[in-house]
Amino acid sequence: MGRYDKLKESVWEANMEIPARNLALYTWGNVSQIDRHAGVFAIKPSGVPYEKLQVEDIVVMDLQGEIVEGSLRPSSDMATHLVLYKTFEKIGGITHTHSPHAVAWAQAGKSVPVFGTTHADHSHLPIPCTPMMAKEQVTGNYEHETGVLIANVFADINPVEQPMVLVAGHGPFAWGKDAAASVYNAVVMEEICRMAWITLGVNPQAQPLPDYLTEKHYQRKHGPNAYYGQK
Repeated sequence: MGRYDKLKESVWEANMEIPARNLALYTWGNVSQIDRHAGVFAIKPSGVPYEKLQVEDIVVMDLQGEIVEGSLRPSSDMATHLVLYKTFEKIGGITHTHSPHAVAWAQAGKSVPVFGTTHADHSHLPIPCTPMMAKEQVTGNYEHETGVLIANVFADINPVEQPMVLVAGHGPFAWGKDAAASVYNAVVMEEICRMAWITLGVNPQAQPLPDYLTEKHYQRKHGPNAYYGQK
């Protein structure tokens, strides 16, 4: 058994959740997971359709962005993942998709308010949307600069308390303790974005949930005295 087989299998399984959860068409997405002890992360290869993706296709990278194991090129978003892993030291997996409702908010350049308890159950914070990238960022190291853009938005936001972001004009990124958790958060983000879109269609003047209700739902699931679920 190879040194990175378990890591690659976890990343393959998480990537297969993208089409299973209708988060992206064709090759429009990627998932990675880091092994901080080994100093590597594994990621989907670029442009490989999900129906053809095999565990052995997963590419293992070091933290300098060099291939450690794999014969295929890594996802074109690899440099974005690398910046986020270096910046957010407590995360272990990252998912990027082009799920339609999240992309719609990103294309509109709008953060998603906490309109209801479904959102608050997962984060007590709005889903932030980055500024639009400047021309010099796009013509430079674009994928690296995408990661820097996200990191700058989170300068004053705890990435554990808000594991979701929208990149203006582009789409969603989500993260978590591992690859599977990051996909879960990507699914939740798409559903929250869909619900928020419907909310504004029903009432364009809809207001965010009161703070006391937002905090109640967030703390009962994530706070020090959380009581949601089983022990």
